[in-house]
Amino acid sequence: MKLHEYQGKTLLRSEGVDIPESRVSYFPEEAWMISMDIGYPVMLKAQVLAGGRGKSGGIKKCNSAEEVRTQSQLMFGTVLKTKQSGTEGLKIRKVLVEKALEYEKEFYVSFVIDQKSAAIALIISKEGGMEIEELSAKSPHLINKILINPYAGFLPFHARAIAGFLNLETKISEIHTLFSKLYHIFMEKECTLLEINPLVITQQGRLVPLDVKIDVDDNALIRQKDIVRLRDLSEMDEDEVEARFYGLNFIKLDGNIGCMVNGAGLAMATMDFIKQAGGSPANFLDVGGVATPETISHGFEILTREQSLKAIFVNIFGGIVRCDKVANGIIQATKKSNVTLPIIIRLSGSNVEEGWKILNNAKGNFHPAYTVEQAKDIINRMVSH
Repeated sequence: MKLHEYQGKTLLRSEGVDIPESRVSYFPEEAWMISMDIGYPVMLKAQVLAGGRGKSGGIKKCNSAEEVRTQSQLMFGTVLKTKQSGTEGLKIRKVLVEKALEYEKEFYVSFVIDQKSAAIALIISKEGGMEIEELSAKSPHLINKILINPYAGFLPFHARAIAGFLNLETKISEIHTLFSKLYHIFMEKECTLLEINPLVITQQGRLVPLDVKIDVDDNALIRQKDIVRLRDLSEMDEDEVEARFYGLNFIKLDGNIGCMVNGAGLAMATMDFIKQAGGSPANFLDVGGVATPETISHGFEILTREQSLKAIFVNIFGGIVRCDKVANGIIQATKKSNVTLPIIIRLSGSNVEEGWKILNNAKGNFHPAYTVEQAKDIINRMVSH
């Protein structure tokens, strides 16, 4: 789950991290009033869940109340398209008004999970303000990775290593204090990413994060109640939100074969399989392990809204979810929603014989595939016409 910048900065502020004064606004007039409280110059920063805002016009510096009034009116309600926003872009509904700081140097900092070493990787760069992938390709010598043992935590020698690489030997104490707080947030909130870009040294010598990006592990949200309350549904696709209400995981893609599976691993394998068969996944719908005929029926309703579909591929391994329940859900859905699309069905596992019996006795545009190869041939035939 991604957090907005202003939400991430609230976490930093609660940990005692020195960040610029800022407040989020929901209307242009409110932005103008906040700017007068904070004092000029200020930065207006679009709050959308995508990086690359600065290069796309989502961050503006204003030196006066009149500039804030003009720029905020231009920003609110517009659709911001960045490298990470997708082709449709994201509508600007909130703007962070932040005190602008003058600074001398800027760096890049991020904490991520390094699965290969089973450690926390601290990525630091001598240059900030750029996307780390771009910087890595152009100037890899400016980037360093420091591994942190999660059982030992962030230790003083890590701070000395950071200071040495960034040529900040006079600020070891400040670095240790700041990075200890960032590491604590990363671990406490069970993040998959905590990125500061840029981290700056102001003209007064303060180390200040100017931007923060935080991603929290979705699998940890059951424990992170305070984080779940921050979820911004307005930034999510409406179909994805609706699927969550029924306990389904739905991700919209841009292909021609709808995809219903159970389990993330099977979803990945199924999408690869569709590509090998000459099709392209239009989405994937994971019915999980507690699906009922009713939830499967709701899933079909969501799947069939996509106009570009040529067929739906149901690939279910019956474990906790029994194949006869899936079969009943498919029949219920096709009757309720009048689905006429071809439905390619591959069932395996618990109660599979009962599932096939139910489907064979029903009337529908069903295409049984008893093996993966059969499914591949059917998909290939569907997309070739």
